[in-house]
Amino acid sequence: METRYRAVLEFSKLTRIFHWIRALAIFGLIATGFYLAYPFLAPNNFTGEPVGFLYALMRSWHLILGFLLIAVTIFRLYLLLTKECALERRSILDFFNPFVWFGVLKSYLLFGGHPHLKGAYNPLQLATYLGVMLLIIAISLSGLVLYAHVYHEGLGGFIAPLMKPLEVLCGGIANVRLIHHILTWAFVIFIPIHIYMASWNSAKFPGAGVDTIFSGVKFEKDE
Repeated sequence: METRYRAVLEFSKLTRIFHWIRALAIFGLIATGFYLAYPFLAPNNFTGEPVGFLYALMRSWHLILGFLLIAVTIFRLYLLLTKECALERRSILDFFNPFVWFGVLKSYLLFGGHPHLKGAYNPLQLATYLGVMLLIIAISLSGLVLYAHVYHEGLGGFIAPLMKPLEVLCGGIANVRLIHHILTWAFVIFIPIHIYMASWNSAKFPGAGVDTIFSGVKFEKDE
C-alpha cells in the first residue's frame, strides 16, 4: 500500500522572516562585537587627516543591529500569542510529557524513531529555544546598560534610570561589559550546535528540520 503524506504548516511566514532577521543580526553583532573588543584592523592614513573612522563605523553597525534584534525579539514574543503560532504553543504539551522526552532522547541516541509531536518543537528543542530567548534578553539588557553609559541624551538618557539599578546589581560597568562578552560566547557555541542538530534532523527524519524554516511546511504520514 502506498504511503501518503499531508503537508502541515509548521512555521508562519512572519515566524520564518523573524528567524532569519534575528540570525543575520546575531551574526553581525558577533562580528562587530569582537572588533569593538579588539580592533585588529585600522585604515591606513598617511595624510594626518581624521578619516580613520572604522571603529566608529563598526560601533554604529553594532548599535543598529542590536536595536534590530531587540525589536524583532519583542515582535516575536508577541507573535507567539497569536493564532499563527498555535502549533508552537502546543509544544508545551509535549514538554510536560515524560514519554515524549524519553522518545526524543532515544531517537537522538539512535535507538528508535522520532515520537509523534503535538507541537512544532520537541521538548529538548523547546528547552533550548527558551534558553536562547533568555540569552537574547540578558545580552540585550547588558547592551542597553552599556549604551546608556555612553549616550546620555535621547534614548540613552531616557533608559539610564532604568539601567542604573541593573548596572549596580552586576557590580559596575566593567562587570556588565564582561557579562556581555561572555554571553556573546554562549551564542558562538550555540550556533554551530544548532545548525548541526537541525541538519541532523533533516537527514534522519525527512520532511522536517532545516527545510521547514525555509518553506514553513513539514510532511506527516496521512493516517
